[in-house]
Amino acid sequence: MLDDNKLALIDEAAARAYRPPIRKITANDYTEMEHSAVQDGVVLVCGSTLEPKPISWLWTYWLALGKVHVLAGPAGQGKTTIALAFGATVTTGGLWPDGSQCKPGNVLVWSGEDDASDTLLPRLLKAGADPSRVYFVSGTRTNGEVSPFDPARDLAQLIDAVERIGGVTLLIVDPIVSAVAGDSHKNTEVRRALQPLVDLAASCGCAVLGITHFAKGGQGSDPTQRVIGSIAFGAVARVVMVAAKVRSEGDQVTRVLARSKSNIGPDDGGFEYFVEQAELSNGIEASYIAWGNAVAGTARELLTEPEDADGESGDTNDACDLLRGELTADCWTSSKLACKPLQDAGFTKKQIWSASKKLRVTRTKDGMAGGWLWRLPAQTGEDSAEDSEGSKNLNGESSESSGELESSVREIF
Repeated sequence: MLDDNKLALIDEAAARAYRPPIRKITANDYTEMEHSAVQDGVVLVCGSTLEPKPISWLWTYWLALGKVHVLAGPAGQGKTTIALAFGATVTTGGLWPDGSQCKPGNVLVWSGEDDASDTLLPRLLKAGADPSRVYFVSGTRTNGEVSPFDPARDLAQLIDAVERIGGVTLLIVDPIVSAVAGDSHKNTEVRRALQPLVDLAASCGCAVLGITHFAKGGQGSDPTQRVIGSIAFGAVARVVMVAAKVRSEGDQVTRVLARSKSNIGPDDGGFEYFVEQAELSNGIEASYIAWGNAVAGTARELLTEPEDADGESGDTNDACDLLRGELTADCWTSSKLACKPLQDAGFTKKQIWSASKKLRVTRTKDGMAGGWLWRLPAQTGEDSAEDSEGSKNLNGESSESSGELESSVREIF
């Protein structure tokens, strides 16, 4: 016969083993939880409490409010100028390339590659923008001190700025890879880094347009897969646009802006465009976009020969444009730092070396660190003098031997 202690233990074990029936959670329960103080945990929203709503378009089937977009293509195809043309249309409530009307709004621009005063604003003005509706991100103020804006770090402050301005319907981020603090080729890191941009677009109700490059090679493949870095850039974006040179009838070379991917609308079709140069005033020149005819077909069909329409010389010219932006004639720059943006854009060692030779880059050996330093040639008589003497190290010793130059090529990569 069991004593009282054993019976008590059996009753306690039975009580622990008992599980009450699970009550089905209803939509009313979700509603009550949403409006009451509940414990921390996963936030759930029942489908029956939501109202279906259509996509809100800034430019129908091209730019959606509250969504992230990517504009990609080879270097030198006017991607930033295209983005600024979009911005000009927004500020004035102008016409899109398909002739549809845009609702006026404010535009926010962050560029890590171009100066606002001498490059971005002139292009916007030439495109007919209302400058009072354009805001450039120039830095971040912390404890009274201004530091360079870092998209990977300062997006929370950017959301505050967007809310203060009000009416922002387009945010341009150039380049979008700047929003990634980690490895831009790792899918997980890119997705995590781009989430604040996704949240910004959704919370502020603006279209976010990020600009990036194509990786070299892969002609004839899906253009979305050629977006440089991790495939997450193309995956996170709801719409991917591509801009590149193509060969048209009669073997003529033209440029086309096409949709390469869309999760929220049609993913084909595009427009021809031309990058033109014009003078504003006082000798200030600016590039602008002249839109051409609409074209039919998928981006893969339209961009059969993307950046190679001009052959190898076109690649070298694009590499020169990028390298020129990394170097100056006033100071020395580490060759590794100068060449990294070109490598990120997919240029080969041979193409980068050819571009440096075409620009007549002056090279010198850093006697302290042992690496190579580059700069553009001076625009005076010093130019020819240095070129004739060959590259020197910082002690003034000649280092132009073919062996050392071959070594420098290996060292910069």
